[in-house]
Formats: sequence, structure tokens, C-alpha cells
Amino acid sequence: MHPVTPRAAQPGCSGAGGADVGVELAVLYRGPLASCNYDCPYCPFAKRIDPPELLRADRAALDRFTGWVAATTDRRLSVLFTPWGEGLTRSWYRDAMVTLSHLPHVDRVVIQTNLAARVDWLADADLATAALWTTYHPGQVTRGRFLARCARLSELGVRYSVGVVGLPEHLAEARALRAALPGEVYLWVNAADGHHYTAGQEATWTALDPLFGWSVRPHPSLDRPCHAGETAISVAGDGTVRRCHFRPTPIGNLYDGSWRAALKPRACDAALCDCHIGYVHLKPLGLRDVFAGGLLERIPAAWPAPGPER
Repeated sequence: MHPVTPRAAQPGCSGAGGADVGVELAVLYRGPLASCNYDCPYCPFAKRIDPPELLRADRAALDRFTGWVAATTDRRLSVLFTPWGEGLTRSWYRDAMVTLSHLPHVDRVVIQTNLAARVDWLADADLATAALWTTYHPGQVTRGRFLARCARLSELGVRYSVGVVGLPEHLAEARALRAALPGEVYLWVNAADGHHYTAGQEATWTALDPLFGWSVRPHPSLDRPCHAGETAISVAGDGTVRRCHFRPTPIGNLYDGSWRAALKPRACDAALCDCHIGYVHLKPLGLRDVFAGGLLERIPAAWPAPGPER
């Protein structure tokens, strides 16, 4: 994998002192797709086989969203696809990644993926823009098969991060994965939902991911300023816009233009924020600086990066 110079700074990371509302916007998109080829017992997402009519609806929704991105040229956009299921096994997500990567006003297009699908299609993408957030799921795929996919990404020159859920039964695999990955590839660890980490366990996982401390405990967020709803939004398949995936109240719709007037500085109305794609936007944490240039694909600006202050 070779270093890639983005065409412009990502939202909140400009050298002129941060994002300018109405100029730069990060969009997290999640359509109705829920099917996945994996069935991880720790995953909070429901696993099922989507019927053909739902797949058609998901494809139509993604096509509509891709058209909106192409037409919205009055501001710089970055897109993160966060499907409930696995998107890259579906041709329309691969096509959307390629198409959006070539748009001059799109700074980054990223998808969260288990990396089960072949990745050679990325040769058609603009690799200054396209990137992957990948997750290794022990028990669902062999380490060798996953590492072969990573090696191909590196050969193609794709920006990507690799992650694993920090369960005790995953520790040996995570260590082996870290040892086998190129040193420039960031390995992140997500704290497992509902799992308490002793100080020793936290130190063990932090040895693999220096930023694990940000994930290991929820962040107080009530009344704290957040980029969500200001320079980052969540979009559903029907175009409903919310501040983030974790706050249910709509603030507008992508396709009637009401999202534009809805963008403004906001404080969070949740007591806690415990998911990376949420708390990375909390302004007091300063994580947009930590992940500057790699915010959506979860790659720190400096690698290895320092962990949070204790």
C-alpha cells in the first residue's frame, strides 16, 4: 500500500481552522440492505437473507443517493457506507464506490466491509478517494484468506484499515493478524459490547491498538458540542436525514432540500456515546485531528498514534 494524497482535506480537517458549514459535509449512508454472508454471534445487526424485492429497493435507493451526490456540487462531500449487512457482495455498492470516487467534489468514499468479496474492482476506482474500513471476524473466515485480501489491497495501493472485536477468544488471532499485516496498516480494536475490561486486559489490547482507550469506555456526550448535524449527517435509504445513526429524530430529507437549512451547530442529547462512528464527531474529544485525512476509513493521521490521556 502506498501513501495517498487526498484531493482536499476531509470535513473538519482543513488547514484553515476546520470545516465551514455549507462547504464540507461527511455523509454516512445506510440503506435497507441487511443480508450478510457472516453470522457473528457478537454482532448487534440482525442477519437474514434479504428477499429479492428488498434487494431491488436497496439498489434503487443507492442509485438515487449516488445521483444526489453527483448533483450536489456546491460543497465538498465525503461518504461512508455503513450497511447493516455486507455491501461489497452486491455489485451496486461496488459500482457506487467506483463512480463516486471519480467525482471531483468527493474527497473520500469509504465502505465498512468484512472483505469477503474480491477487491480487484478497486483498480477502476480513483484510489486518491476510495478507501475501505475492513473487519476481521475469526470463526467466519480463515486468517489466511483474510490476509490474502489485505495483500491484494496493498498491491493495488488501496487505503484501508483493519479491525477486530476485542473479545478474549479473539486475542490470539488479533496478535497473529497484527504480526502479519504490513506495519503501515492500522489495526483497530473495538471494545466488545457489554464486556468489562480490567486494567490488565485494557493494556493487552492497547498494545495492539494504541487508540483502544477511546473505545473501551463510553464517552459522556449530553450537552456536549458535536459535529453531527453540522458537518456530518446520517442518511437512510429513503433520504431521511438525522444527526447521526444513533439519534432517531429526523432533521430533514436529502431529496427535498430540507437538509440544507437543518445543518447547524448542535449539542448531543444522548447521555453517552459508545460507537466510533458517533464519538469520533464529539468536538471535545478532538478525534477529527487524530484521524485527520483518514476520518471515514479510520486511519490515524500519524501511525503509530498516541493513545488517549489516562
